[in-house]
Amino acid sequence: MNPEYLGYFIVLFQMMAVIVILAYFVTRITYFSEVLSGIFTWKNQILLTLFFGLVSIYGTESGISILGAPINIRDLGPMVGGLSCGPIVGCGAGIIGGIYRMTLGGFTCTACTLATILAGFFAGAIYLLNHRRFVGWQLAVAFAVIMEGIHMGIVLLVSKPFSQAFELVSIVAAPMILVNAAGMLVFALIIGNLIAERRTKEERDRYGAELERKKAELQVARTIQESLLPRTLPTLPGMELAAKALPATEVGGDFYDTIPLSGDSSAMLIGDVSGKGVPAALFLSLSRTVVRANTGWHDRSWEVIRDSNKMIAADAASGMFITLFFGVLDFRKRQLTYVNAGHNPPLLVHADATSEELAITGIALGALDSADYEERMVSLSAGDVIVLYTDGVTEAVNDRDEQFGTVRLEGIVRDAHTRPAENILDRILQEIAAFTGDTPQFDDITLMVVKVTSP
Repeated sequence: MNPEYLGYFIVLFQMMAVIVILAYFVTRITYFSEVLSGIFTWKNQILLTLFFGLVSIYGTESGISILGAPINIRDLGPMVGGLSCGPIVGCGAGIIGGIYRMTLGGFTCTACTLATILAGFFAGAIYLLNHRRFVGWQLAVAFAVIMEGIHMGIVLLVSKPFSQAFELVSIVAAPMILVNAAGMLVFALIIGNLIAERRTKEERDRYGAELERKKAELQVARTIQESLLPRTLPTLPGMELAAKALPATEVGGDFYDTIPLSGDSSAMLIGDVSGKGVPAALFLSLSRTVVRANTGWHDRSWEVIRDSNKMIAADAASGMFITLFFGVLDFRKRQLTYVNAGHNPPLLVHADATSEELAITGIALGALDSADYEERMVSLSAGDVIVLYTDGVTEAVNDRDEQFGTVRLEGIVRDAHTRPAENILDRILQEIAAFTGDTPQFDDITLMVVKVTSP
């Protein structure tokens, strides 16, 4: 490059650097943020017009004179103002910069004045065509190059004598185009970064609001779930009863309940609703109410579950369902009559440490309205232990992604079956905690233990 041209470029670059610094600070003021948000007021339009108009004047004043004409980056202010703030700011800044250029005279006066005004006009038009948004650095730089090319063309067409205009253009075209493009690039990157910051903040705010909403929803669900659990457990003649529910971070649909019946019997149940959050909690509330109501209408366990299923299936439009173990304990006969609607088979450990599972006798409630359910009965003796649980127990995992499993649960109950019901429950929970270690609990853990204490 010609050393003289390089000197022009350095001078113009220094001018551009000052303008970019000023532009950076203006992007941080409230008025500029309002415009980026699509908020246009007479106040922000006037103040931004004056700012970019003064930038244009500075671009003229800090230029250097070549062949009787100032070379500068006057057009950068109107271009940036129009591309980022719209046609009013772009045209206004162009007019301010153009009028000031006209007062300086010179053989390129008319051409340069016209070019400055057109720079703001075209920039504002591009802003409107882009739906009142900044076009991005690629189009912004391309526009700056094209606009300065137009500027040079106007000088050649309008300025006289042509020979002098041609000589001037041949000297200043390259440095003016390069520096205006460089200035536009830096400013466009500043704008792009600001837009990205605002988008990130908006996304963070939306995420925060959504998180707060979900927290509130989970709190409502947890309140509903906790309200459904018995405050105290009944005293059963010749039996001990212990139960506990440990909610996970997310609220699921585990629950347990006892229902006193007439005569020498009481119903006990444990269930798990599909899904999580408020929908699961509400569905759980509905299901519990339906089962409780049907328990009062029917004498047989299978009738309770059959009619409950029909009612729950009629309202299970969302595809939700509930697994449920429903058992009736007869204290006098020492018998358990039960229906297992798709729930984890409870574990029955006899006094001699032999064990069996209370198998599934039908599908989950709500899955099929015409489902049939089988009722089964087991005899109990002193020392027998029944452990009802949800899948949060057997599916608890450790840091090696291994599940706690039914085999481990059965071994623990066999080992502890001579202890009171409360001790057996505590032992199970302690073993689960030791097994999972620091691995977060991902599902509710619900247990109910029944211990037969007298023949």
